[in-house]
Amino acid sequence: MFDQLRGKRIAFLTANEGVEQVELTEPLEAVRAAGAEADLLAPEEGDIQAFNHLDQGERFPVDRAVGDVEVSEYDGLVLPGGVANPDQLRGKEEAVEFVRAFFDSGKPIGVICHGPWTLIEADVVRGRTLTSWPSLRTDLRNAGAEWVDEEVHVDQGLVSSRSKPRSSRSSPRVSMPTGATTPPRGIKKAVPPRSRQDRRSPASRLRHRVV
Repeated sequence: MFDQLRGKRIAFLTANEGVEQVELTEPLEAVRAAGAEADLLAPEEGDIQAFNHLDQGERFPVDRAVGDVEVSEYDGLVLPGGVANPDQLRGKEEAVEFVRAFFDSGKPIGVICHGPWTLIEADVVRGRTLTSWPSLRTDLRNAGAEWVDEEVHVDQGLVSSRSKPRSSRSSPRVSMPTGATTPPRGIKKAVPPRSRQDRRSPASRLRHRVV
């Protein structure tokens, strides 16, 4: 795990206010622990005000304004969630252009919770399969994506995370292989054990895609 991303540089892109703190800090710590450099990008220089749901969290210094960077400088991109964060980010042309160019480059992208709103604005989800916080389901389908109710989903280089704790009611659906449908009521369907790859955390899957 350690040094798995040594020599790689990962961009974390958020709005200057509204990112869900844990969705920023945990992946950030994970990629740095794996040996990567990580830059915190935002539309404006200065600080990022994070939130713990509706309560203000910590402030984090912006490393670079997104309008001043190039896709070629990075090996991967992470889009954390928080309701207000992508809602603001998708209104920033320079952020949307960066995300679109990053997607077009074919480099891996990790997106968490409400983060796909920025992907929708960049018009890059058409024909792709991903998960998200459930309230984005209709938005993603309207944008041409296939939405799946899974904890984590990998579609080529796009790694999406629902960021919702698994419950006993949702776990059977989450455990099914991609593309499977929920069995009709009254019919039991065998669910194969999850592979070692499927047991990895979202951050671990992003590390795997970047290497």
